Amino acid sequence: MILDHKKVERISKALGDPYRLKIMDMVKTQCQQNDWMQCACIGSNIELAQSTISHHISQLVDAELLIADKDGRNAKYQVNKEVLSAYVNFLNQLKG
Repeated sequence: MILDHKKVERISKALGDPYRLKIMDMVKTQCQQNDWMQCACIGSNIELAQSTISHHISQLVDAELLIADKDGRNAKYQVNKEVLSAYVNFLNQLKG
């Protein structure tokens, strides 16, 4: 997968917030044990309003860093390893 500059910018902005980095780390850690992390688990591990958590998750999903699977009112997430790897490859190319 090759990322265009607009996609790289969107990913960079999404990762530019400490709460979003924490969410990514929580999902990655949880997904090493299970395939998905339930949205409720994210909320119980971060002391923010649910609407704020939803906003952060939305930013990560919009940047395609998280894959969302919704079942009615329940949602679960996992890290999009393909997009994350492409982003890391892009950054590695910058260093030459």
